Amino acid sequence: MKILKSLAGILMTLVLSACMQGAEKFNNTDLTGLDYAKDFALTDHNGKARTLADFKGKAVVIFFGYTQCPDVCPTTMVEMANVMKLLGSDADKVQVLFVTLDPERDTQTLLASYVPNFDKRFLGLYGDAAATAKVAKDFKVFYQKVEGKTPGSYTMDHTAGSYVFDPQGRIRLFLRHGQGPEPVAHDLKMLLK
Repeated sequence: MKILKSLAGILMTLVLSACMQGAEKFNNTDLTGLDYAKDFALTDHNGKARTLADFKGKAVVIFFGYTQCPDVCPTTMVEMANVMKLLGSDADKVQVLFVTLDPERDTQTLLASYVPNFDKRFLGLYGDAAATAKVAKDFKVFYQKVEGKTPGSYTMDHTAGSYVFDPQGRIRLFLRHGQGPEPVAHDLKMLLK
């Protein structure tokens, strides 16, 4: 009887192993099941109050940055615009959100002219300093003002990756900065299946 149980256990392990080998894997960091980054309460660049629930049924990509950023932010936004092109008709099932970490300079008007330049479907989100601090803390996003030569010439050090939520509103992935559009498009297609 012990031999049969052992054989059954070995057989089950082999079957599960074979199933796992054929399963597609994400290119990016799988965050499925983590207990943070659950929601936000911000305003979009059209003046509409937004929460994560507004985008239920779509995969949501959230990037934290600022419009005066000289490198990471514009390259991330261009990369996401290229991801949307690779997705084809599935792009309409994805919402990209750019959350400013610089509400002092990134006004609604500035976000409305900056964010849609990358893709007309993208939305810029903002809040006051307290709302920005809260959402950054909830998402475990680092940001810090770095003083410049003049009061208005400061920069912002910040987390460079993006978060992805599945169409049911659950956090699923952390996207690494600068990997190119193909791995991101692959992962989004997997989430949209």
